[in-house]
Parts: sequence; C-alpha cells; structure tokens
Amino acid sequence: MDYELFIASMAFILPMCFTPGPNNVLCAAHGSQHGFRGTLTLISGMAVGWSALGLFVAGATDLIEENQTAFDLLTYVGAAYIAYLSYKIATSKILDQGEENSERLGFLTGATIQVVNGKAWIHFLVLMTSFGTLFGTGFTGKVLLVLLNLACGLPAVMTWAAFGTVLRRAFSTPKSARVLNLVMGLSLFAVAIWVAMPH
Repeated sequence: MDYELFIASMAFILPMCFTPGPNNVLCAAHGSQHGFRGTLTLISGMAVGWSALGLFVAGATDLIEENQTAFDLLTYVGAAYIAYLSYKIATSKILDQGEENSERLGFLTGATIQVVNGKAWIHFLVLMTSFGTLFGTGFTGKVLLVLLNLACGLPAVMTWAAFGTVLRRAFSTPKSARVLNLVMGLSLFAVAIWVAMPH
C-alpha cells in the first residue's frame, strides 16, 4: 500500500463523511424526532445504498464522466427530494411515544436517497478517479476502498443521529420541539440548495 496515498485518501474521506450533507443532516433531524435507536433502520439503509452506489461508480466512472448532463439532472432530482424531506421534517407534528413507529423513515428511504444524493456521487467520483489505486488497480481494490468509506461513513451518520438525540432532550417541551423540527427542516433545505448549486 502507498501510505502517502492512504493519508491523502483519509484527508479526503473523513471531512466528506463528517461534514453536513443529506445523510448527516437527515440523521440528525430523524434522531431529534425518534431517538438514536429509532434511526438505526434508516442508517442501515444508508449503509447499503451508500456501498452499492460506491461499487456502481467504481465500475462506471468513465461512463458517468462522459454523461455529465444526466448526472446534473440526477443532482437536481436529488435536491428536490431532499427539499421534500426537509418540508416533511419541518412541518411534522410533535410525536407521542405510541405514534413514533408509523412516522419513522425506514431502510428503503435510507437506501433510495443515495441514488439522488449529489454529495455521495461527487464523493465517489473524486475518490475513484483520484484515490482508486490505493488498494491496487483491479476492481477488488475499489471494493476495499468502498469498505474503507463505509468504515468512516457509518460512525459519521451515527454521530449525527446521536447529536439529534441530544438536541431532542434539550428541546423537550412541545413548543421547543416544534422549533427544533423547523430548524432541522430548514437545515436540510439548505443542504438541498447546496446540492443544486453548481460546484
């Protein structure tokens, strides 16, 4: 292994995984409403979708780079979907314990959002074109790179979900919980705008 390339890879992966993005902000918002354990199903869907996207990009980097228009369109669809989720969070009612099960976002949402997650596409495109040879030149090396990403990405979304849970405890009254929902929804909407902007 090229250790200089490994250090450079981690310098790219860690900030990309831990900085605000659709997955992290959605986990914080969901954690603030449903708690950490209630967000684990969403996180597991994100892990599967994230890894599947990474493997797809690993195998189709050249094809994706040649079809920039389709990639741009997907980015705008993703931004619209994230904006929709932000509206659902901002306007959601204050939940009682008995209501939580029917309101939670599940595995399918976590997996599906990766397809329209512009930050995830950019992340994997840069990763595969700049650091794709870290574990060798074959596809197996790229699979290992995706697994390294997963090892960094899972703690990131779990940290954001835990952060949302802490916020939930701090905003425990119905009025403050409504404010928290609004702030979390607006934060996710800001992410949607960032995704839609040209980079």
